[in-house]
Amino acid sequence: MSFISILLALLLEQARPLGQLNPVHNTNRGWVRWIVRNFDAGKPQHGWLAWSLAVVFPALLACGIYWLLVWTLGWIAAVFWNIAVLYVTLGFRQFSHHFTLIRDALYAGDEVLARQKLAEWMRMDASELPRSEIVRLVVEYSALSAHRHVFGVLAWYSVCSALGLGPAGAVMYRIAEYVGRYVNRTLKPTSSPVSASFQSSASQAWYLIDWVPVRLTALGFAFVGSFEEAVDSWRQYAARCPGDNDGVVLAATAGAINVQLGEPEQGSGATVPQAVHLRAFVGLVWRTVVMWMVILALLSLARLLG
Repeated sequence: MSFISILLALLLEQARPLGQLNPVHNTNRGWVRWIVRNFDAGKPQHGWLAWSLAVVFPALLACGIYWLLVWTLGWIAAVFWNIAVLYVTLGFRQFSHHFTLIRDALYAGDEVLARQKLAEWMRMDASELPRSEIVRLVVEYSALSAHRHVFGVLAWYSVCSALGLGPAGAVMYRIAEYVGRYVNRTLKPTSSPVSASFQSSASQAWYLIDWVPVRLTALGFAFVGSFEEAVDSWRQYAARCPGDNDGVVLAATAGAINVQLGEPEQGSGATVPQAVHLRAFVGLVWRTVVMWMVILALLSLARLLG
């Protein structure tokens, strides 16, 4: 069931990608903001209460709907529910259009347009960035986006689905990621204030939730890329910054395609980012997707035969 749900959700997302401004994501944003306004009272216990309501409650609701469908309409209806949840929680097209626009501009030699699209994507001033920095930032941001939108969701969905929790893992992962970003964003004058307790709770929870998926993504990149370089880059970075999950993904990416990412010392021996590395990165991600789909297919087959 898990393999079929993931495969159909990915195919559906490729055929008809979900827009950035859609009712599901808008509802999620409104839900988190309502939680902040009504339950973030400033104390540590309030921070964990607010986080649990924002993240755990929707995950349990998704699990409850899954089992309600199984008991009332049968497992086929539950599969469609899994596909619907996966469709809105994972997918390349939620970020890949930015990557494609910048890549095409660089291939066409239009660095001005590439800087403009990069600035729109990352909401930063990119007007003075050299070509190599544009490529570096695109690869870094795309690697993290691929992890958060695809591989992290796959990891938690697969685990929770195997435990009989339906799509609860996918919902928990995506909302936890959003809450982690939301509470640490730059506040606007009209934004609701977020307490330090809620910020701490959300950051700690996100670090723990993402710890295993990050390392699975790094392993996947190592297996389908340059294994020794990826593992060595990962090991060196982990020794310098043991508490940085995102850095593990970037270090493994840098080693897998032999490109310098992050601080200069992280990419020691690697080449300066060039447009050709964008093609190498796309191949790396797709090979990793195929690898995990094959693994899930084999696990599903073994479960059926067992």
